[in-house]
Amino acid sequence: MTRTVYVNGEFLPEDQAKISIFDRAFLMADGVYEVTSVLGGKLIDFSGHLKRLARSLDALEMVNPLSDDEWLSIHRKLVEVNGIDEGLVYLQVTRGAPGDRDFAWPDPATCPPGVVLFTQNKPGLADSPAAKVGMKVISIPDIRWGRRDIKTTQLLYPSMGKMMAKKAGADDAWLVEDGLVTEGTSNNTYIVKGNQIITRQLSTDILHGITRAAVLTFAREAQMEVVERPFTIAEAQQADEAFITSASAFVMPVVEIDGATLGDGKPGRVASRMREIYLDEMRKAAI
Repeated sequence: MTRTVYVNGEFLPEDQAKISIFDRAFLMADGVYEVTSVLGGKLIDFSGHLKRLARSLDALEMVNPLSDDEWLSIHRKLVEVNGIDEGLVYLQVTRGAPGDRDFAWPDPATCPPGVVLFTQNKPGLADSPAAKVGMKVISIPDIRWGRRDIKTTQLLYPSMGKMMAKKAGADDAWLVEDGLVTEGTSNNTYIVKGNQIITRQLSTDILHGITRAAVLTFAREAQMEVVERPFTIAEAQQADEAFITSASAFVMPVVEIDGATLGDGKPGRVASRMREIYLDEMRKAAI
């Protein structure tokens, strides 16, 4: 079945969707994006994603082309017409297509933003086999630009990092800057020591994860101590357990870091419990 997608005000079959070759996201990665998970046909933590979208747009001096209600209506229609029970909705806003290539930003009064949305059907998203066995990660240098808190479409190095991990027989890579872990290629990172969940504090160094915010709230409610500070790979290798969070992976245990096995090599109790709590609470609050 051909997916229905949304492009600049129109719902179209995916094979009929087109964007200009002058769209600045295509030419210069001049765009931002969000990915919202769908469980039971409903959107997970949607308001959080819209808030971060607005923050990213504001940081790049871009116009938010739609109201919150309009964004919600488009998401819901795409979920419905594409029959998504479990999956993802990807949205992208670009600075538009000014009709030629130029480093200078076009005038937003004459160059409207570009808007693209599409769905990805992911049956079994919440019951991922990976969550039962855990992930293996490697570490790589973090050589990205300095504004990682803006969720831009500039994803070349994260893609390279995932390929480095694949070639090394691992599932993902953790990025390291000045000896300290920043985040994963597409996720926030955590270690567990005793009753403490340790994760890097928010700054321009990492993406302000929507799943991260929810998980830390639930952790505190579960009487876990949350410590927001950087940690090293060596410290992570000596931790009781580790995990990552993202909108599509939810809470995913990590069982090996740079070849060092954590604990007994199986998903830890804290990571497994936080995944369970997160999915339960998010399903209740889904819209």
